[in-house]
Amino acid sequence: MAQVMEFKLPDLGEGLTEAEIVRWLVAVGDVVAIDQPVVEVETAKAMVEVPCPYGGVVTARFGEEGTELPVGAPLITVAVGAQVLPADTAASVDGAAGSGDAPRPLIGYGSDDSRPARRRRVRPVTAAVSAPVAPAVPVAPAAPVAPAVPVAPVAVAGPVPVISPLVRKLARDGGIDLRGLAGSGPDGLIMRADVEAALAALRAPAAPVAAAVAPVAVQGERVPLKGVRGAVADKLSRSRREIPDATCWVDADATELMAARAAMNAVGGPKISVLALLARICTAALAKYPELNSTVDLAANEIVRLPSVNLGFAAQTERGLMVPVVRDAHVMNPEALSAEFARLTELARGGKLSPADLTGGTFTLNNYGVFGVDGSTPIINHPEAAMLGVGRIMAKPWVHRGELAVRQVVQLSLTFDHRVCDGGTAGGFLRYVADCVESPAVLLRSL
Repeated sequence: MAQVMEFKLPDLGEGLTEAEIVRWLVAVGDVVAIDQPVVEVETAKAMVEVPCPYGGVVTARFGEEGTELPVGAPLITVAVGAQVLPADTAASVDGAAGSGDAPRPLIGYGSDDSRPARRRRVRPVTAAVSAPVAPAVPVAPAAPVAPAVPVAPVAVAGPVPVISPLVRKLARDGGIDLRGLAGSGPDGLIMRADVEAALAALRAPAAPVAAAVAPVAVQGERVPLKGVRGAVADKLSRSRREIPDATCWVDADATELMAARAAMNAVGGPKISVLALLARICTAALAKYPELNSTVDLAANEIVRLPSVNLGFAAQTERGLMVPVVRDAHVMNPEALSAEFARLTELARGGKLSPADLTGGTFTLNNYGVFGVDGSTPIINHPEAAMLGVGRIMAKPWVHRGELAVRQVVQLSLTFDHRVCDGGTAGGFLRYVADCVESPAVLLRSL
């Protein structure tokens, strides 16, 4: 006899308590295999594909796309057992289960080797299940009305044919219901051009009406403070509440550093980024000033100095500001750091960072110079104790060896938690970083 299993939104780790349904990967009536991703959700930290631990036929889905669910809320129900499956699929599902109807533990969240199985729609599901399964959201039948004029497209059941998170975000920001669009892509896939055409139609001026219309009070646009934006707001607000921060800064001549990078890249092999060189300088500076690679334990009233440098770096993406973390950065050379920065940046821009990629940092490197600005006083990435900011590197007049010259100058700023150290330590750290930027040989002497 078939058994109906309820799969709930699992704990995605790192203290996350809720997630928003972005895209359903299965529909009611589809056959799913064990550990097949069934839904794509967006947490406050990343986009995650959630696999189902049961193999069988989907009998219900809970929540529409765009709905926010708490951890532990039902996601889908699955009828488990060979009785509900056609002969050609029962063997494959039971074989994957390995132990008949017994459920298996969840394997992982959206790993690259998880591939959705081909979906098959099985019509007579309810007839094979021992007890009828109620739909997730019952809908009252509408009275038949013959429309006098053509009506707009009506939302249909099943997943919306959209692949790109960018297209989905564009529609959400513009107030477009994707279920009412006909996609121009393969198999009805909704493309960016489809959403932009719908937005253009919405923005077109309306035809004039004869009757006078009463003025309507104009209200500002309201943007929900949730997801990535909400998580950033919470963390920065907590940082401001708890951390008595201070900032010091210095201008440095980066001409020699840029020349050293050019020489390193001229010999062939993987290219080394400026960010990687600055990261290597940071890890050397933290070895000399470990107070800044620490956190404050308020419960124990202690400063905890951390043994490893997990270096966070700011990366701007379409979903907002992300801070991926390079683990054990203190043992990496510039080439390895460049490769890791490139890997994590690509994942961030594709919305594929896992929660583990975004947590556990001990110090942050913020290169806001990419936005064309010289300086900043950033807010510390709680619960870390410090952040190094780097402005744009640009040609400026500079006194070099007693003469006025045009040099490549950068402004460096250090924002630090005044509880973990005083200005002397912070100034010593920043001066060491500036000395290494101005003369990379200083770094070689400390290795």
